[in-house]
Amino acid sequence: MKTTIPVDEAIGLVLPHDITEIRRGEFKGAAFKKGHIIRAEDIPHLKRLGKERIYLLKLGPTDIHENEAAIRLAAALAGPGTTYSKEPVEGKLNILAARDGLLCIDTEALFRFNLLAEVMCATLHSDTLVRKGEQVAATRLIPLVGKRALIEEAERIAPRNDKIIQVLPLRRARVGLVITGNEVYSGRIQDGFEQVLRDKLAGLDSEILMVRLAPDNEEMIAAEIENCLTAGADLIITTGGMSVDPDDVTQAGIRLAGATDMLYGTPVLPGAMFLLATINNVPVLGLPACAMFHRITVFDLILPRILAGQPIDRQDLARMGHGGLCRNCKTCRYPVCDFGR
Repeated sequence: MKTTIPVDEAIGLVLPHDITEIRRGEFKGAAFKKGHIIRAEDIPHLKRLGKERIYLLKLGPTDIHENEAAIRLAAALAGPGTTYSKEPVEGKLNILAARDGLLCIDTEALFRFNLLAEVMCATLHSDTLVRKGEQVAATRLIPLVGKRALIEEAERIAPRNDKIIQVLPLRRARVGLVITGNEVYSGRIQDGFEQVLRDKLAGLDSEILMVRLAPDNEEMIAAEIENCLTAGADLIITTGGMSVDPDDVTQAGIRLAGATDMLYGTPVLPGAMFLLATINNVPVLGLPACAMFHRITVFDLILPRILAGQPIDRQDLARMGHGGLCRNCKTCRYPVCDFGR
């Protein structure tokens, strides 16, 4: 039950919630914390914050305070690889990454959670790379007091084990890189792919185990892929030869090497002619030439998911069409942009 009292008569009472102060460009936070005993000198400050009345709060057996609710909601939402702050601030709890990795959100469960209306959870986009300690979500009960039954319903929405929010660790891949093309194999031009990929893989704590060159010959491409696998590569990346030219036979070489579950083509630009397959459970990524020219492509969206062990099928690729158009900004801000979101 909530009743109110004029602020001038509230001296000696205990605040039942944080009171927020906002000074534009300077400060946003709790001017007075829950549990603060109101003093005479606080009255002018409270009035400057627009507080003419103060709640006298008495909770019934079916009621729950915003702070207790926030703790229960965070516990229900936060899954493997996450943690959350223990003390609510202004009724809100932050959910944080407990390790470096790939943020994964059960978006359908999150949708049903937020449909309850009096509870909320806001997150970063799913499949975002995050660092340990980074905020990935926040949750709260929207009113000061809610019903315990509502919180219990919200808790039931979260899956029992994985929960709605989790951060998956990335494995350290040992990459076999097969660079294809007559022009590179013959030495007529210098390859531009290797250093680009070394830099990107190093940023994900993976490494190139070996680099092999192959001409536009499917048998030789297949043989070099097999050489990489024999050497212990647990991820194969091929470059070039993925378009519609008659010399582009990399896709055929990958198939000849024993590829299964081959998916060619994505609704993402740049990266429409990307290929994803497996050979004896080893992922194979076929990169079109755009992955050398553009700073960010479909490769940057798919690789972290592969390293996190996520299965990817044709439906997953099809969903990437929404948000799959890069703006090609003069100054690239990825991942702080809408590409792949």
